[in-house]
Amino acid sequence: MTLLVQKFGGTSVGNIERIKAVAKRIALSKKAGHELVVVVSAMGNRTDELTNLALSVSKDPPSREMDMLLSTGEQITISLLSIALHELGISATSMTGSQVGIITESAHGKARILEIKTDRIKELLKNGHVVVVAGFQGTSLGSSQTAEITTLGRGGSDTSAVALATSLEADCCEIYTDVPGVLTTDPRKVADAQMIATITCDEMLELASLGAAVLHPRAVEIARNYGMQVVVRSSWDDKPGTKLTSNEKRSLGKEGLELGKPVNAIELVEKQSVIGLSHIPDQPGIAADLFETLSKGGINVDLIIQSTHQGNSNDITFTIAEEDLESTKLLCQKLIEKLGGKLTTQQKMSKLSIRGAGIMGRPGIAAKFFDTLSKSGINLRLIATSEVKVSCVINAELGSKGLRYVSEAFDLRDKQIKINPKNTFNGEPEVRGIALDPNQVQLSVINIPDIPGSAAILCQAFADKGICLHTIVQSERKYESNGKIISFTMNKGDRKNADNILIPLLKVWPQAYLEDGRAITRISAVGAGMPVSIGTAARMFRALANANINILMIATSEIRTTCIVAENDGVRALKEVHQFFKLGSD
Repeated sequence: MTLLVQKFGGTSVGNIERIKAVAKRIALSKKAGHELVVVVSAMGNRTDELTNLALSVSKDPPSREMDMLLSTGEQITISLLSIALHELGISATSMTGSQVGIITESAHGKARILEIKTDRIKELLKNGHVVVVAGFQGTSLGSSQTAEITTLGRGGSDTSAVALATSLEADCCEIYTDVPGVLTTDPRKVADAQMIATITCDEMLELASLGAAVLHPRAVEIARNYGMQVVVRSSWDDKPGTKLTSNEKRSLGKEGLELGKPVNAIELVEKQSVIGLSHIPDQPGIAADLFETLSKGGINVDLIIQSTHQGNSNDITFTIAEEDLESTKLLCQKLIEKLGGKLTTQQKMSKLSIRGAGIMGRPGIAAKFFDTLSKSGINLRLIATSEVKVSCVINAELGSKGLRYVSEAFDLRDKQIKINPKNTFNGEPEVRGIALDPNQVQLSVINIPDIPGSAAILCQAFADKGICLHTIVQSERKYESNGKIISFTMNKGDRKNADNILIPLLKVWPQAYLEDGRAITRISAVGAGMPVSIGTAARMFRALANANINILMIATSEIRTTCIVAENDGVRALKEVHQFFKLGSD
């Protein structure tokens, strides 16, 4: 007998007719012989309605009382769905997060799951019941050791479902939604977006962190870490949907289901060189010309960083294998002679990276990485980040030292330490999907002291306030007093708090100053095949250049290429890149 955990979102249970339709689907699964645990969200926009009710009473309602209020939304749904199942002759029992045994941290509004006590669910399943669970919620022991209702934050029902499936060792977790599966991009903006049959959890983490709302990043983290099979399907038809795949398979540890080590590997890539093109024209097509030239020359570029521009000029920095240095210099010199600017190179460098699930979604991880290196006396030459990987370029003679200290800091074992790992072709496509995130602002701290610890101090300050920096870029351009620049993006809603964090730092660094970028949007191409595909970034840059869209900032990682463009160019950029990679219908 197959044990399935099925999750139905707010639109799927938005009214009584839809609840009845969901009940019929569940009844068919039950009659087919499956054991079923069903997780549901609040009906339609009920959570927003409850939030607005609270805000009509108080501009700043207590977080505990908000959890008490918001948890009622799912309780309505589980009761109605259980009643609907009884009408169809299906034995069903509704349970709140507390009743089902979802134990969380004590953090109201954003609690992470520690464990799930499954005895009660298993007994009900044994007796033939469908167990209908309220998603988004759990219980914790407060300071007085009494039970407190907690909620998991936005997307919490996805998280509840995958966590339950993991704890029950279910055969599959099915996420039912109002779209046929995971699509190549947002169908509301690109009409010919296509469904993806399979996608790796790493790719899904990148897309989810970039605003793809079909599945919450925390749910993907759990699926990735514990090897849980997840399928995203439509609530309205029987099509197969999208299957998420993971190569990870860790067992549930004592540290907590969602609090397992977020960093599960470290990599050191040696014999790297850094190429810098500074004071080149800030106009569409420059990045495309550069990286197309390198691609045609057979040069495989790793990290690409373009930070904030100065006046009418810009800088682009990238890394290559040391063996390609001379041929790369010749190719770049020809471009410099044509465009103007300055070419610099640095040899004997290494790239040190940590990887794991949802690294940038946990603000303290990057800060800890940078702080560990700074306390080891290691200065960071370049920084590039993504949701699953944070990379730093450092002097080669410090590579082994950095590897040792960071491994110890994150308690990594020998099998998790990779030195010069080989990229192998895994059959995955170069680009799986394109995401557009308009909810971003760009900030730069200019003329930061070029000494160990500067990046760590900056990132830790944001981490202490619980603010996630989505893209962090440190380039090689030197400013007055030989300082450097760190640029980053964050959610628009966090911008108002940034000054309170940064102003005290600027007092410590009197030569540094803060600069806001223009109104931006973030467009990213994601694909597990990027590491073995030469020229992916160049093709993305060409797509934007063909549309006369200027790139304001670039940050690449192993399976993601991100460009920051002007806000009013966002949707057009999305359509152009999606079409350029032929991800739409024929």
